[in-house]
Amino acid sequence: MSDVRIGIIGIGNMGASHANHIKSGTIKGAVLAAISDGDAEKRAWAAETYSGVAVYADSEAMLASGDVDAVIVATPHYDHPVEAQRALAQGMHVLIEKPAGVYTKQVREMNEAAAASGRVFGIVYNQRTNPLYRKLRELIADGELGEIRRTNWIITSWYRSQSYYDSGSWRATWGGEGGGVLINQCPHQLDLWQWTTGLMPVRIRAFCHFGKHRDIEVEDDVTAYVEYANGGTGVFITTTGEAPGTNRFEVTGDRGKIVIEDGRLTFWRLRESERDFNARYRGAFGSPEHWKCEVPIHGTSSEHAGIMQNFVDAIRNGTALIAPGEEGIHGLTISNAMHLSTWLDDWVELPLNEDLYESELRKRIASSRYRKPEASVSSGTAPANLKGTF
Repeated sequence: MSDVRIGIIGIGNMGASHANHIKSGTIKGAVLAAISDGDAEKRAWAAETYSGVAVYADSEAMLASGDVDAVIVATPHYDHPVEAQRALAQGMHVLIEKPAGVYTKQVREMNEAAAASGRVFGIVYNQRTNPLYRKLRELIADGELGEIRRTNWIITSWYRSQSYYDSGSWRATWGGEGGGVLINQCPHQLDLWQWTTGLMPVRIRAFCHFGKHRDIEVEDDVTAYVEYANGGTGVFITTTGEAPGTNRFEVTGDRGKIVIEDGRLTFWRLRESERDFNARYRGAFGSPEHWKCEVPIHGTSSEHAGIMQNFVDAIRNGTALIAPGEEGIHGLTISNAMHLSTWLDDWVELPLNEDLYESELRKRIASSRYRKPEASVSSGTAPANLKGTF
């Protein structure tokens, strides 16, 4: 098959990062064919920066141009499902930035459209290329941990200052962003939490603090407790107001415990299952024999470029997607449930009541300080360099 002609919808920070990967030739079998953005100054910057690439004022014109075979959606969160469905309806292959959207009802409609289209549909869950998490998923799937009993993730290394939030009127608002740390910083962890373990919660009790550390209207500090169908439990803790932060993911099973922290995967492996030891042991304070194993990790994380290459390979060669777009709803379901649990001050059962969540969200949008500007304002400067970020 010939090269895939890719169009970028939204040439902000992430859109520019994706465009740079393609334009540089990093993504084999792909060419940067077009860019669309509603901001005139960003279009001018894109036309100057990406010489020879068609630039459009809106995605409809780009999709109708015949210039592109596939698109990458890198717009604000609320528009991800809108732009994806528009492109799918025009026969395009689609790769969306995270999160899949802001609320699951909208994302479910996008997923249904993708399934009906027969097109390749992916999401930029670039942390699925990280060999640490791929190894964890492999070990759990192979039964090395036995039945999962507990998961704990402390991810507090998302420090953000007030100046960060003040840099854009849409940031950390219900109307502009749709949430805080759960929707902006943590979608990768919420995805990996269930992707590596194969477990989705059946009910959640969360405590989100809104504007606890910063002058914002959305959550910047979260502690959540979840229960799984097999009787296991989990805790998820995150914030943008703690320094120094921690990133520690711990998974305990019947056969031992795995911890990912500081770029290492450590496996405390039991010689026999805890269940078997408990059944035979007759002493007072004994415990199963175990070995501490530093599991070697091979390879590097290919990050955004790896996800884009995989997307192009799926179009050209039928390669299986690392991150199918339909799976974006799983982590979003968890974050929606955490919000809803806090708003209702109660447990939330899964499957999520999507209509109730949307209703509660719209109440907060109605009182949000964010108001969409009549005309976008831009400095006309290049988007920030996000190399090395998630």
